[in-house]
Amino acid sequence: MIVRSVIPDDLNPLFQLIQQSEFGLTTLKVSRDVLEQRIEDSVFAFSRKSTKRGGHPYVFVMQEPTSEKLVGTCSIYSKVGGFEPFYSYEIEMSVHQSADLGVHKDIETLHLREEHDGPTEIGSLFLSPEFWGQGHGRLLSKSRFLFMAQFSNLFENEVIAEMRGVVDNQGTSPLWAALGSHFFQMDFPKAETLTSKSKKFIAELMPRHPIYIPLLPQEAQDVIGQVHDFTKPALAMLKKEGFEFRKLVDIFDGGPTMHCELENIATIRTCHRAKVIAIEAIPASTQPILLSNCRMDFRCGLEAVSITEQGVTITPATAKRLSVSVDDEVRYSI
Repeated sequence: MIVRSVIPDDLNPLFQLIQQSEFGLTTLKVSRDVLEQRIEDSVFAFSRKSTKRGGHPYVFVMQEPTSEKLVGTCSIYSKVGGFEPFYSYEIEMSVHQSADLGVHKDIETLHLREEHDGPTEIGSLFLSPEFWGQGHGRLLSKSRFLFMAQFSNLFENEVIAEMRGVVDNQGTSPLWAALGSHFFQMDFPKAETLTSKSKKFIAELMPRHPIYIPLLPQEAQDVIGQVHDFTKPALAMLKKEGFEFRKLVDIFDGGPTMHCELENIATIRTCHRAKVIAIEAIPASTQPILLSNCRMDFRCGLEAVSITEQGVTITPATAKRLSVSVDDEVRYSI
C-alpha cells in the first residue's frame, strides 16, 4: 500500500470511496462539489512555494498498488478557525454551595467554545472495511506525522483530532437527540452534512448558556467524551502518540477532541531523516518500517529498509513506489 498526496484525477474514485463512510465522520459527509473544492485547495497547498502557514487542507489517499484502487484517505487541516470558526463544547466544573445547609456540589457543565485562531487538525481518516487489519490503518494514520515532521513550519504547534462519537447505524446520536435536535429541528445526519457547507448556523442556533450535564438524559450523559466502537483503535493509537483528552467534545455527538503539541507527537519526535545510499535487494526477512520521501509530492509506505550510519538501502520496488533515487533523502520511523 502507498499513501500519497491527492491529485485532481482522484476526485471520482475518492468520492465513491467516502460513500462507504458511516454516520459521525462529519468531514467525509460532503457533496461531490465540496470534495472537488477540497481537492483543489489541497493540490494548491502541495504545490505552494511559500513556507508560511496558509490554513490549507492537505488530503492524502491510500492506493492499492496492483489495482491502483483508492482504499483509504486522511487529511491534515493546517489551521482551524478563521472565517469558519471551530466550535466545540468545553466541559467545565460549576461549584454550588451553601454554608448554611452544609452543601457543596461540583456540577459539570458544557460551554460552547468558538475558536477563530485554532490549531492544526488531523482528521477525515477512512479505510475501506475490506482492508481493515494488516497494518493498513496504522500506515494511513501515521503517514501524516512523517509529512508533518518534514514540513513542520506549515503547521501550528498544537495539533488536535476530533474523534467520532457514539452514533448508531441509523444516524441516531444520544447527545444530539437530547440537546442539538431541540435547537436545530433536524436529524443528526442532516446537521452533519450541513456543517461541510457552512458553520454559520451553529452560531445562530446553538445555545450560548451553559448546559448542566446532570439535567440531560442518562443515555446522553453516558456518551459525552466517548468514542464509537470502530474508533477505539484509532483513539488507542493517538494515545500512544502522546495525544490526550483536554475536556473538549464535539457539539453534535459528544466525541472527544484529543490534543498534543506537534513536537511531542511520538512519531515526529523519534523519526529520522537519511540519504538513500543504495538501491538493491534486501533480505526477505527484513521487518518493514514506515518510510516516506521528503517532498511535497508525498509518498509513504511500510517498506523493508537496511539502515547504517551512512544512510539507507532500499529495494528497487520501494524506490519506484516512493519515487526516490540514490542520494535522495527519505524519512523513516521504526
